[in-house]
Amino acid sequence: MPTLPIYQVDAFTRTLFAGNPAAVVPLDDWLADAVMLTIAAENNLAETAFFVAQGENRWGLRWFTPEIEVPLCGHATLATAFVLCECLGVKAERLTFATRESGELTVTRERDGRFVMRLPIRRPEPAGAFADLSDALGKAPSEVHFADVAGDASYLAVFDTEADVRALDPDLRAVAALDARNVVVTAKGGDVDFVSRMFAPAAGIDEDPVTGSAHCMLAPFWGERLGKSVLSARQVSKRGGDLWCEIDGETIVVSGHGVLYLEGRIHVPA
Repeated sequence: MPTLPIYQVDAFTRTLFAGNPAAVVPLDDWLADAVMLTIAAENNLAETAFFVAQGENRWGLRWFTPEIEVPLCGHATLATAFVLCECLGVKAERLTFATRESGELTVTRERDGRFVMRLPIRRPEPAGAFADLSDALGKAPSEVHFADVAGDASYLAVFDTEADVRALDPDLRAVAALDARNVVVTAKGGDVDFVSRMFAPAAGIDEDPVTGSAHCMLAPFWGERLGKSVLSARQVSKRGGDLWCEIDGETIVVSGHGVLYLEGRIHVPA
């Protein structure tokens, strides 16, 4: 039975067993979609990234949760760049990833070891009535916004305090029944500009530990609210993680560190 290399990286952290774990599988050619989805389900992580070389310092990149393929994933992009640079010996200053629905994404590495990603901006708009969302979260937010890019719909629920966000214990079945795949909750932070959590049970992720793509929406929201273009952020899940964000036109620059947890080989059907 053929085997493939696999790596697991904790993204948006300097510490093992924190941040958001992502599996990364290098490929010579794309596998069938059903096989990649099955591998992601077997890994049972928020995302498994698959990449294929497409030229000098350029790779095709796709991301799968245990249940679906997603159009954008920040932490698994960071994990892929980490694997290329730290495990596979790529020395390029700039890595380019061609994606199906989010265009070309670039990643560079800073001297302090941070990986810097340029991701497409997502600007949320104020939502109307949100009683179902309040019931699902178990607490009514002070305001709700909504964004839908490439069918990847998200609610952004804003709370008054960081303590409100940390204390939420949502009804995940009710969250999964909402008319958006993702629910991001946020508040102004104490020692960072803002904090957040993200729930996506409809995509097979009850709570995502640290979500780079959510900051494509969070950063412009808080940037406008706070009058800042450079922001510090923390996702206050159980594992937790730190991110740095910069608004650059229609691009969000999101950066963080990574730590290698696992490398090995997996068996796949012939």
